[in-house]
Amino acid sequence: MKNIVMAFRSLFKKGRSNGIKILSLGVGLAMGLILISKVIFEFTYDDFFPDKERIYRVMSNYTMGDGSEGEYWNLSGGVAPGMKREIPEVEIATRYTSFGDMVFKTPDKNKYKGRFIFADTCFFDVLPLPVLAGDVKEVLSRPMYAMVSEKIAKNMGGIENAIGKVFEIDPAPGRPITIGGVFKDLPENTHLNYDIMVSMVSIGRFSHDGTENWVGNDRYTGFVKLYPGVEPESLYPAFRQMQERNMPMEELKKAGVDVHYTLVPLTDIHSKDLETRRMALLLGLLAFALIFTAIMNYILIVLSSLVTRTKEMAVYKSYGASGKNIMDLMMTETALHLFFALLLSVFLIFLFRSKVYEILNVTVDALFSGSTIVIITGICLIVFLVSGVVPSMLYARIPVASAFRNFKESRRNWKLASLFIQFIATMFLVSLLVIIWKQYRLMINDDPGYTYEKVIYCSTSGIQPEERQKALDELRRLSFVESIATASTLPMDGFSGNNVSLPGEDRELFNMADMYYADENYFSLLDIPVIEGRGFDPTFYSEDNQQALVSRTFAEKVSLTAGWSDGIVGKSLDISEHGTVTVCGVFPDIRLGSIAHEDKRPTAIFYGKSPNNLYLVVKLQEFSSENMMAVSRVLERLLPDKDIEVHSYKMGMVDMYEASRLFRDSVMIGGIVTLLISLIGLIGYLKDEMNRRRSEIAVRRINGGTVADILLLFIKDIFRIAFPAVLFGGIIAYVTGMKWLESFSVKSHLSFFIFLICGIIVLTIIIALISLNGYKNASENPVHNLRSE
Repeated sequence: MKNIVMAFRSLFKKGRSNGIKILSLGVGLAMGLILISKVIFEFTYDDFFPDKERIYRVMSNYTMGDGSEGEYWNLSGGVAPGMKREIPEVEIATRYTSFGDMVFKTPDKNKYKGRFIFADTCFFDVLPLPVLAGDVKEVLSRPMYAMVSEKIAKNMGGIENAIGKVFEIDPAPGRPITIGGVFKDLPENTHLNYDIMVSMVSIGRFSHDGTENWVGNDRYTGFVKLYPGVEPESLYPAFRQMQERNMPMEELKKAGVDVHYTLVPLTDIHSKDLETRRMALLLGLLAFALIFTAIMNYILIVLSSLVTRTKEMAVYKSYGASGKNIMDLMMTETALHLFFALLLSVFLIFLFRSKVYEILNVTVDALFSGSTIVIITGICLIVFLVSGVVPSMLYARIPVASAFRNFKESRRNWKLASLFIQFIATMFLVSLLVIIWKQYRLMINDDPGYTYEKVIYCSTSGIQPEERQKALDELRRLSFVESIATASTLPMDGFSGNNVSLPGEDRELFNMADMYYADENYFSLLDIPVIEGRGFDPTFYSEDNQQALVSRTFAEKVSLTAGWSDGIVGKSLDISEHGTVTVCGVFPDIRLGSIAHEDKRPTAIFYGKSPNNLYLVVKLQEFSSENMMAVSRVLERLLPDKDIEVHSYKMGMVDMYEASRLFRDSVMIGGIVTLLISLIGLIGYLKDEMNRRRSEIAVRRINGGTVADILLLFIKDIFRIAFPAVLFGGIIAYVTGMKWLESFSVKSHLSFFIFLICGIIVLTIIIALISLNGYKNASENPVHNLRSE
């Protein structure tokens, strides 16, 4: 108790920089603990499900005729329930399929938005959530019934008001769905994402019913729950036997296709993902750099006051205090400082909680769960020990004689070591920020092989063809509209796959990314040239013989396999889901998806007569928000009952790299915080050194030394540790940056000059700070300094 009182009194004594200690430690801990919590959050995905260690997701693994192999998270509808029926070790199995984000409306004309899935009756047996109303089994067994989340129910006026309410989704008018129950919202740390679960028996009312398929229509996500003690690898032979009993294995073999199933633990789906692990590693390094810099800065400031507190500690010893007593006092002071620093951290975290959510895409409440707080408590204990033990040991070793003579002990090695580490962290974060910034600039300014700067688009799902045609005709009359096209997909979308084979042959050549349908204006609107053959021609349209445009890679793979030396144009191919098609032309390879998630498969697109396609794509003569709003107003006037949103294609491309932008912002904030903490430590070190060496400075001035000479003395002193620290920090940044860049198909070039410029910037800031802070002391009257000695 006595130590606490003395430590508390010490907070308000001058010359001890307690405010700076608490501020720098608090800010560093706030940022560091947030990032550590984010890392923990990423590795606790789906761990809230009961019996999570027995739940597995079914993965399809395939080998194509060209020898290519791949993994696919989805499977045909009959596979998961088949595992339950035929594999005794499988306790329960379920599957669901996504139906997308859609607007739906109730009879009172109120509109809502949610993410839909079709789920079978066993879904909650495998992946249960608390049910707030209704009987899940009954609801998911009844056609045209649904379970909704608590959030959706609240938007509808509450759980009681939502039960029994009927709604229709925009793309499927005239097909009412009844709400039969409400489940608790999904936690944020799950790879699952849905608000509304429609019963699986309803799927035939909205799309093809492939729930019993063993081959094809592989749109379903399957999960199994195994009996206790069952190892998933032991089931793989049984899976193969199940396939032989239910799938046309000989036909698949003739087609050059082999499929087998493996099981992935539920909790590994997100945490073992390569991108997740890379991001967690980088965030962990950033958090370590921040917290360690804050600790080193704290130790540096404590040691900087060693000279001024020497006599105080010696006097304590003169009155009988032992080294242990001194250590206890210093540890108590550290504990008090850490306590106030943590209070400051909590305040800052909740003050900037909206910014935390914006950058990390996780709420503060979800970040700091019970298990996370336990880990953070352990980290804070480590911070306390590291911050307290070193200064305490040094203070405890101060001799009693210091009370009776002019004793000055610098402990410069400890201080310089602390500065060295802080400079490493600063250079690391500054360089890493530049690497991320360069990659982000490369991505958002990428040339994907088509032009999109003046393009806007909207989905016309649920709109009748005659209504689409009316909208097309009206928009073409606008003076600022250059051209209009329709298409099933956009190049930045994700794509399903279909298999390619030669007519009359069972062997399937390869799997392609299917862009589905587009009209004759689509390629010219996006400035995609046709390098062989011709583009789509409506005069050749026939339902019996589809036209197809294929990518250069597609054409080369087929021509090589078939031995077509005269090219692919005019030839016929069989493509699953499309039948026999005629290749009318070839276009250059374009980027499908993003640089971060690029689909590198060959691709084809088929002629789809306007206006039957999903997307309406408009190219403006000049892009502006006014022109975009004018297009929106036309669609709202013509389609008043539909929720049509017009989007900028360019903003859609930028949004694809949102994760990289947010990571850049995290590193930028972390870099600024680290730089400020390091500069605070440097200022404290300079202040202490100037005070300790006042006599030396005065003597040098009397002997003819200039202010510049004095400043150069301190610059050389710091430069000896700053230069190797900057070099070492640059090396760490290069290794880390290269690891991060592995996630992208196109990488920014990391030249030597990037790190050279970053090093020059960091060193320039350090030298400037030394000059600014040292000028006053170096220019003082030397006689005054000697008199004070």
